[in-house]
Amino acid sequence: MTTLPKTENILLENDNGWLTIWFNRPDNRNALSKELTTELKAVLNAVRDDRTIRGITLRGKGGVFCAGGDLKGFKNNYQGGSQTAEDIAASSRQGGLMFDLINEMPQVVLILVEGAAMAGGLGMVCTADIVAVTKDAKFAMTETAIGIPPAQIAPFVAQRLGLRIARRLMVTASRFDGAEAGRLGLADYVVDDAAGLDQIQADVQKSVMRCAPNANAITKAIVLATRHLDREGQLDFAAKGFAECMLSDEGREGVASFLEKRKPAWAEK
Repeated sequence: MTTLPKTENILLENDNGWLTIWFNRPDNRNALSKELTTELKAVLNAVRDDRTIRGITLRGKGGVFCAGGDLKGFKNNYQGGSQTAEDIAASSRQGGLMFDLINEMPQVVLILVEGAAMAGGLGMVCTADIVAVTKDAKFAMTETAIGIPPAQIAPFVAQRLGLRIARRLMVTASRFDGAEAGRLGLADYVVDDAAGLDQIQADVQKSVMRCAPNANAITKAIVLATRHLDREGQLDFAAKGFAECMLSDEGREGVASFLEKRKPAWAEK
């Protein structure tokens, strides 16, 4: 079991191999400050290769998921400081790598949204494998309304919603609620309240625990590889992953358990 880093801006709960990461800065609506994102990246990097962590939930304390970028930090550090355009671009690139990290985690990533998921918060939602929201949650990509582009989140919004919807939402800074998030395909589940989100987590956790952790990791890698590999590359990458799993202890246990009509060793008891 991985030793988790100490954190001040996020809270960590490990429930039998399911790690819930709570953003815990409700005073600034869980904005993506440097302090919060540094801790988040440290935790994710710590558990990335730990197959005893089967799933990860991202969620916000204080009835809000995430208000997006830290605008006070932008003004003080970018517009009021001595940083050059090159410095700011490098910082933006690091933010993009954080979204890549969430998007490519080997574990199943579940994001639960109540309250607001704005700008970068909405972009983060688009990096999840599974999303559940309350029907009155609020969403918008507000960047263009304040004179900046949704630069690093754009690929992930397009990934989840498709290019047509992503473009419309970005260039209009349109606001929409959780019910509309379900219709757009942003949310897989729309529930009434926080209790409904708790139930979704319990249901998803139960389902994921039936699946082999390394098989899930390889499956995610194969799916994500379709974004940049040509068909020949996809065939080779998928074949390699299949062979690796088939000959692994996990694969042998899975096939044996099916033939012997019993649960595999990794399945929830």
